Amino acid sequence: MNVLFLCTGNSCRSILGEVTFNYLAPEGWRAMSAGSQPTGYVHPRSVALLAREGMNVDGLASKSWDALPATPDIVITVCASAAGETCPAYLGPVLRTHWGVDDPAHATGTDEQIDAAFMAAYRTLRARIEAMLALPLDTLDRAALKAELDRIGREVS
Repeated sequence: MNVLFLCTGNSCRSILGEVTFNYLAPEGWRAMSAGSQPTGYVHPRSVALLAREGMNVDGLASKSWDALPATPDIVITVCASAAGETCPAYLGPVLRTHWGVDDPAHATGTDEQIDAAFMAAYRTLRARIEAMLALPLDTLDRAALKAELDRIGREVS
């Protein structure tokens, strides 16, 4: 199963989701990330955070959804619609869910405050990924999986 973490810039949240999912995922599950308007770089604070957490950060790149290495089965949008951010709509016959997360790239303040925004985004995504991977993924039909993923996006933070 291929999971796509999708946002606009593909520099922070979707990268955090991709790497964290791949770190935690069972055999046969793989995540990738992309943006509808990629920034062209991965935010250095995302890379540093993931490295501190012991995850592989080699080869990370901000990429367009036009250049995916595989067709996704599940698309998880991570833009923060509550902040007025427009989520890109992935077209295709995939299961879609929304896990809104505030964009730490827009955090302001001291270095500690900005680092805290990145950590908050990471913790939210990790908690949601762990909740997803705790589901009986092999036994849920498409409608039940969609309902559970939507619930995770609303209730897990």
